[in-house]
Amino acid sequence: MAVRPFPRRKAYSLWFCVSFLLLTGLSVEAASSEKPLMAYVGTFSSPLQDVLPTQVDLPPGNGRGIHLFKVNRETGAMTPAGFFELGTSPNCLAFNSTQTRLYSSNETDRQGDSGEGTVSAFAIAPETGQLTMLNTVGSGGAGPTYVSLHPSGRFLLVANYFGGSVSVLPILADGKLGPASDVKTDQGTIGPRKAQHAPPGSFAFSGHDRTHAHMIQADASGRYVFHADLGLDRIFVWKFDERNGRLSPNDPPWVALPPGDGPRHFAFHPS
Repeated sequence: MAVRPFPRRKAYSLWFCVSFLLLTGLSVEAASSEKPLMAYVGTFSSPLQDVLPTQVDLPPGNGRGIHLFKVNRETGAMTPAGFFELGTSPNCLAFNSTQTRLYSSNETDRQGDSGEGTVSAFAIAPETGQLTMLNTVGSGGAGPTYVSLHPSGRFLLVANYFGGSVSVLPILADGKLGPASDVKTDQGTIGPRKAQHAPPGSFAFSGHDRTHAHMIQADASGRYVFHADLGLDRIFVWKFDERNGRLSPNDPPWVALPPGDGPRHFAFHPS
């Protein structure tokens, strides 16, 4: 079960608000008190040095990487259980279907000559819930902020916030990540800084300085992939080639939201 209960970039205790995953157990036996119920929290690292001059809603983080907590099955209370130290702001986390692997988008722009972000793969110890890094690869764009698994389990989908792009990373047999099999860069007209349909007296504005891919996820069938671009006020729709891990535009290729609305996240109805 993956849970993102807090709005992105809003301040809470220790800024542990970016991503929250609950390890529900690898088997029926894991649901007993013999094995720990673990929570994994992605954070913005401290100090943050990758903030754009126009980025007004990104507080300085004090996270140490991916923080681990043991969850009391009776009360829900969380006890700190260490952290996997990363200085690259592992902000969004995703499990594979068996919860034996964890993936993080690392919101940085310092990878390679092109200045892209990174994505990391981890193995989860079944008895303790502790993490071991498997590998780290380029995300295909700057500032990756969201990752999700394709229903096939063979690909990780990445939204690069600062790069205004989305990418597809193959997941290898051992859970490691391969180089991107496809990268698509968002194109279009940037929306207004203030939403045209904002309520009277609203002073809110957000991210309409450039393209900002914010979320990406496949539908349940795996045939289509959707991603939201905050700066363009659009949700893009892609056909997904599961054999080659490639995206091609749907017809129509996107749906427009009201100018200035800045879509960040979306959710599918159960049907």
